[in-house]
Amino acid sequence: MSSPTSHRPSLVFLAITLLTFLAASSAPTPLYHLYQEGLHFSAGILTLIFGVYAMSLLAALLTVGSLSDYLGRKPVIFAALVLNMLAMLLFINEGSVAWLIAARTLQGFATGMATAVLGAALLDSDRQQGPLVNSVAPLLGMACGAMGSSLLVEFAPLPTQLIYCTLLLLMVLQAVYVWRLPESVSRIPGALASLRPTLHVPPQARRALWLSLPVDVAVWAMGGFYLSLAPSLVRAATGSTSNLIGGGLVAVLTLSGALMILTLRNRPADKVLRLGAGLLTIGVALILMAVHSASLPLFFIATLIAGSGFGAGFLGALRSVVPLALPHERAGLMSAFYVLSYLAFCLPSLLAGNLIHSFGLIATTDGYGAVLILLASGALAALMWQGRQSVHIGKTDNS
Repeated sequence: MSSPTSHRPSLVFLAITLLTFLAASSAPTPLYHLYQEGLHFSAGILTLIFGVYAMSLLAALLTVGSLSDYLGRKPVIFAALVLNMLAMLLFINEGSVAWLIAARTLQGFATGMATAVLGAALLDSDRQQGPLVNSVAPLLGMACGAMGSSLLVEFAPLPTQLIYCTLLLLMVLQAVYVWRLPESVSRIPGALASLRPTLHVPPQARRALWLSLPVDVAVWAMGGFYLSLAPSLVRAATGSTSNLIGGGLVAVLTLSGALMILTLRNRPADKVLRLGAGLLTIGVALILMAVHSASLPLFFIATLIAGSGFGAGFLGALRSVVPLALPHERAGLMSAFYVLSYLAFCLPSLLAGNLIHSFGLIATTDGYGAVLILLASGALAALMWQGRQSVHIGKTDNS
């Protein structure tokens, strides 16, 4: 039997690779206003560029999400890296809105493929640490991508190219190293049949998924709005023109989420879910206060609280669902979980981008925030009721 230390190099490599994919996904966020100024497009086109990434990611999860359960993890990780390298080349040579849409579409498909296979490979590598790394790495990756991109835009040459060149180099190294990993899944028949768009949720995980879904939807909807429109919102509310503030807010959101995940990693999943719903409700309410008071410090405090809710809600949902899968069900379940998460990530923010035309950014933010507060507080009430029911049944059984 192999020791935990024998899995450590694989675990570290898989975590860094997942982090790289998510860093690449958030790298364009601080550059959106530069693209807008250079290519002269509207907030609706901006959310479209953001949205095609998420929709393409969903397409990947629905089709190739469970492919590695049949072909093995290594070839699917390699294919995802190659696709993302092509996306980086498109970003580097960007010259029109069509190029940006093509780059984000390709990047979305690569990230969807990678999210499912790397998530499953992390669980293969370490059943105990895998769920934790699956929770933390995406948030750390988004923080690194947004903040790294902001710093390069502010202080380095080639502001719309250097970040993608750096990520491209990292991906080339990872594509070479991936073949040194031990394969954790034996090849089995059914790969072609698995490409039919479907959600693979094992029966034993379905109840847990439905119970955790409202909180998961709320936190991802808040994350999608922030990653697509936070820099524009801060500019509209406070008048700030610094390139660092948009990336800084995304970094605060995701880093506070990662810190919360690390802090709560050994707490019961149901308590973590309730805490996530409560913190998200408070954080979003404070974000709305920051918008109307034009207070930059309050923006960061509110983002810190909302990000903590993001991390707790994401961890609680993930830990409620993913450990219930058998080895050959893991990639499929990870795909289904992320499909639902990324639907919440992209569809509400796309709707918000279209509503901005009619109502303006501030009024749209008010409406969006109100819906999130209702969803999160409603989920919290339902979870607390569920907890009381479980305690009552337990007392009844013991009497």
